[in-house]
Amino acid sequence: MRVTFQEELNELQANLQEEGEYVLRALRGAINALVQQDVELADEVIAFDDEVDERYLAIEEGIQSLLARQTPVAVDLRLVLAILHINLHLERMADYCVTTAKLTKLSHQHSPDPALVEGFEDMGARAEEMIRFALDAFARRDAEAGEALVDMDELIDRANRRVVERVLSFGNDAELHEWGLRMLIVSRCLERIGDHAVDIGEQTAFLVSGEFREFTDASRPEDLGHH
Repeated sequence: MRVTFQEELNELQANLQEEGEYVLRALRGAINALVQQDVELADEVIAFDDEVDERYLAIEEGIQSLLARQTPVAVDLRLVLAILHINLHLERMADYCVTTAKLTKLSHQHSPDPALVEGFEDMGARAEEMIRFALDAFARRDAEAGEALVDMDELIDRANRRVVERVLSFGNDAELHEWGLRMLIVSRCLERIGDHAVDIGEQTAFLVSGEFREFTDASRPEDLGHH
């Protein structure tokens, strides 16, 4: 019986890593669509979210099934809880990719500000790096690496603040202003993806230590209760 239980746990973790790869694909697609003003690619990102949702639901159902048949204790229970939380964080990341793609579709007819677009490429690359780093830290049970995500997140936060300053500097150009306001939401989406990566780091530390603590204020009230 124990072997079966362990196999199920391993499968859930493998599925979680696969979901992470899907989120990375969605993020890369969303950023490329934005940079290239590619509406078709934006549509693909939006449609691709169904694939992420399928994996999210499969993991959630796998956890429910496992808990119905098994009674995990101590570290095994912490692992199940960590998988449950990380699954939710990945699904939320994918949602932010969809929002970015939708905003690209809404604003593709406007001439973009080159400096901002370059900034988004940088933010996207940093967010991608954070997702990979977070999932790798979880796979290796590396609590210190999980906590290192806080410093990585600060770079995305700074980039987000620069976007706000840039948009505020647009002045009276109505068309640029409208585009800029939409880009503020894109920037916020990328910043939140970074926060969710930090949350995955927190789950890794919880799994290793048995104590949950927030590294920063990465978890915002708006995300509480989302399923």
